[in-house]
Formats: sequence, C-alpha cells, structure tokens
Amino acid sequence: MAGRAAPTARRTRLGAELRKLRERAGMTTTQAADLLGTSAGQLSNIEVARFGVSAERVRVAAHTYSCTDQALIEALATMTGDRKRGWWEEYREILPPKLLDLAEIEHHGTGLQAAHSIHIPGLLQTIDHAREIYRQAVPEMSPPEIEHRVSYRVKRQAVLYRDDAVPYRALIHEAALRMRFGGPDVARAQLLHLLKLSEQAHVTIRVIPFEVTYYPGSGQSVYYVQGSVPALDTAQLDQSHGPVFIDSEAQLTQYRLLLERLDAAALSSAKSRDLVRKIAQEL
Repeated sequence: MAGRAAPTARRTRLGAELRKLRERAGMTTTQAADLLGTSAGQLSNIEVARFGVSAERVRVAAHTYSCTDQALIEALATMTGDRKRGWWEEYREILPPKLLDLAEIEHHGTGLQAAHSIHIPGLLQTIDHAREIYRQAVPEMSPPEIEHRVSYRVKRQAVLYRDDAVPYRALIHEAALRMRFGGPDVARAQLLHLLKLSEQAHVTIRVIPFEVTYYPGSGQSVYYVQGSVPALDTAQLDQSHGPVFIDSEAQLTQYRLLLERLDAAALSSAKSRDLVRKIAQEL
C-alpha cells in the first residue's frame, strides 16, 4: 500500500477509531497484528493514516476487537471507499491543513450545529462580513491571504445550498447580532442575510437574548458535526491558532449536553427572526 503525505480527514478519523477499538479490546499493536495476519508496523501505519485499508479489513479488525456495534462497523467500512478529494484540496498549499480538514468533515456530516456568542457562524456570514473579520485577525493577514480565506469560507457555504443539504442549526447570542463589523451597512446586510437563510427548511436560526439570566458553558464557539453514527461525531472549537477537533466519547457527550442547554435558553425560530429584524431596523 502506498502512503500519502497528506491523508484525508476521513482516513485520519478511520485510523483513530480503529485504534480506539483495539485499545478497548486491551490489545497491543503486536497482539492485534498477529491476530490480523499483518505486521505491527503496518497496523500502526493504518492507525495513523499513513496507509489506507479496505472495507473488509475494517470489518475483520472490528470483529477481532470484539466490537458488537454493527452500525459503527458499517460506518467505518463506508469511510474506506471515498478516495475522491474535494474542492478544499485547491487550498492545500495556501491555508492551514486543519481548515481543509474542517471542510471535509463538514462535507460528509449528516447534521450541523453551531453555537456562537460573539461572531455570526461562518456558514452564515456574508462576504463583506467575513472579509472584515479577517481584516481584524491577529496576527494581521495580508490582502491575498484575506481573499483566500474569504473564498474558502464562501465555498464551505455550499453545504447549505446543495441538493442533499443536511439540517443546519445555529444558536446565536444577541451580542453577536449587535456587533457592527464593517459598519452599519455591512452589519444590516448581514442581519438581512440571516433572515433570508432562516426561510430555508433545513436551516434553523435561534437567538439567545440578553434577557436570559444564564449562558451555559464558557462562551466559546462550538461547531458540532454529526457523523453517520454518533460515535463518529466531531466537535470543533475555534481557537486563535486555528480549529481544534474533538472526537472522544466523553467530550462529545459533554458538548451535546452543552448544546442542549444553549438550545433551551434560545428564543423560538419565529421570535428569533423578530429580534433579528428589530436589530436590523435599528441600524
């Protein structure tokens, strides 16, 4: 098998999940390799995504590790078949690899949910709003880098418009709606864009108003991408140095609970639209 210098996010996640199954079975790489009829080195290369693996080998490995979750096994087997690289590859030498991984994970997600307290979620941003956000980045970005980031963000937004678009749910604090990035005209256009997007059947936008007396969590942005089975979900956190991906079972459970509590604090979709419209009229 030939290795790749830049494995896809799906291959990386597949290798990580196979490693989790092996470790839960209490096996070392040497023990597992003996049972699977391969070498410890080759098994390690699969787990760190240097080598690919066939769907049948995934099934054999899962059963060897005593995994009884058939839905998970089949989901992992499906992850071996997609060798096609997506649009994000054109940015391979231009943007940080983690951003490309985000686009790939998002592309294959079965449901998307974002929670933001200061910024409008990236998939919902207008071009002018996004450009202003990048202009304010620290460290400062060059004009070409800003434009690369903006075009990348716009192409990510295609997941909301494709024929097989998955459900998208955004929980946005009122503070984010009142931020005037780019000035009143840009801010107003951004709010009207939110109203337009909220009319799509698969898009739900709900606002957490200032009047709510609690706000669960630390206030950081959370982006939750549902996999084909819950064990393959991914939580993504925004950090100043770039996106951080979380896929451990305990942490995913924690972020699901956080999103549920934020959801409970938010206005209904209709009342959220009324508040967005009111703020836009005030600009």
